[in-house]
Amino acid sequence: MNNIENYNEKIFEDIKHIDEEGNEYWLGRELQKTLDYTEWRKFEGVIKKAKIACLTSNISVNDHFVGVDKMVEIGSKTERMIEDYKLSRYACYLIAQNGDSRKESIALAQTYFAVQKRRMELTDNEYRLLSEEDKRLYNRDLIKKGNYFLNQTPKKSLKELEKRKKIK
Repeated sequence: MNNIENYNEKIFEDIKHIDEEGNEYWLGRELQKTLDYTEWRKFEGVIKKAKIACLTSNISVNDHFVGVDKMVEIGSKTERMIEDYKLSRYACYLIAQNGDSRKESIALAQTYFAVQKRRMELTDNEYRLLSEEDKRLYNRDLIKKGNYFLNQTPKKSLKELEKRKKIK
């Protein structure tokens, strides 16, 4: 694995949780920070778009976006209840797909969750049958596509900026 792939995996694996039944999940507020969203309300807008995509695909939103409340300290030994989400891998994938594509962190998330999604699609036997070289080449190809997307982002942003200047 190259450095970007190791870095990419580490970011999202570090915030992954496993529940008592062995199911993996991510917390929305942790993912928000990882994806460089400074405001919860803006990130919640991305979550709403991801929920719509899930619903449009006829997949149960409640299975992938579970609302959870948690207490946080707000100073002077006072706590307050805040909203959060327990997100499945699929929910994170949809969030990455609906996030601000100008952010490098979103491009990394799209690559990570696409690679992980593909790994999940392969049965254990199929994945075991792949040689180490084939696994490496497959992952390299996905990262190449992710890097291409990341490379295109500044170009798209520049075009958008030029359009806005013409409108004004």
